[in-house]
Amino acid sequence: MDKAATDGWSVRQILAQQGILIAFVLAMLVFGLFSDRFLAFDNIMAVLRQTGIVGVMAIGVTIVVIGGNLDLSVGSMLSMATVLVVDLHDRIGPGPAILIMFCAVLAAGAINGVLVGYLRLNSLIVTLGMLSALQGITLIYTDGKNVDIANQSDTWFAIFGRGDIAGIPTPIVMFFGVAVLGHVLLTRMPFGRKVYATGGNPRTAVYSGIRRGRIVFLTYLISAFTVGCSALILGSRVMGSQNNVGQGYELLVLSAVILGGTSLLGGSGNILKTVIGVLILGFIQNGLLLLGFPYYAQWLVTWVVIILTVWLDVASKRHSLWSPIA
Repeated sequence: MDKAATDGWSVRQILAQQGILIAFVLAMLVFGLFSDRFLAFDNIMAVLRQTGIVGVMAIGVTIVVIGGNLDLSVGSMLSMATVLVVDLHDRIGPGPAILIMFCAVLAAGAINGVLVGYLRLNSLIVTLGMLSALQGITLIYTDGKNVDIANQSDTWFAIFGRGDIAGIPTPIVMFFGVAVLGHVLLTRMPFGRKVYATGGNPRTAVYSGIRRGRIVFLTYLISAFTVGCSALILGSRVMGSQNNVGQGYELLVLSAVILGGTSLLGGSGNILKTVIGVLILGFIQNGLLLLGFPYYAQWLVTWVVIILTVWLDVASKRHSLWSPIA
């Protein structure tokens, strides 16, 4: 193999393994050149705080996708969880409200897990149906009204969205804390190896003695738990909730997961790269706003970034930028 071919292969390997990190650095540099405020410490901390909600949920969804399935119900589940914990806060206190909220989201996650894991229904259809059902339940529960916490300055509940731990905003601590736990779970625990095996080749995994249904069930419970954590951040930051507050979050979360290089076919993915995918989306949105672009421009740029990322990922695997003509 000549030097040119070797160099070309090395470039493809770098793009395949570190492409998302390179894209993140380039995005930061480009926006930093055009905006003096972009790389300011206060702005970076603000973006990290804002990405906490999407980031925590993206960790759970990454685990589901690595296991070979999808979870599109997280947006409506976030609406239900946020409304529930905020509404019950003044009625029974923040502690019991949080407990009931987590029971509710785990119950919804368990239903997803049973239908997809044990009954082996299509995860896209199941979670789309759950998205609709949870939004309907939320609207019925609130009677179409928004909910608020009355005494916002007299409750410790604010710590999740407005407080800090050792000087670091709590949403950032929760985001990176959940990311570390997810990374350890997938890379250092037997459960993680079973998730990769189940998503990579379900039939082989079953023949190897892996209980596929149980693994899939647990991935949906993990995803639901992360939604509950995000609801704590969102509810305590706003100290109230609209009944459709989670609408659209499922697309943002899935975009971050795809951007992080997790394959929708299952069996491959990385929590740390999902974190970078979340940060890329957050900083792109922030950079566009600082440069004066309208809000809807974020969606167009996000689409371009995702398509480019997927294209480069596929190209690195087939060693060509274009699909060969059949």
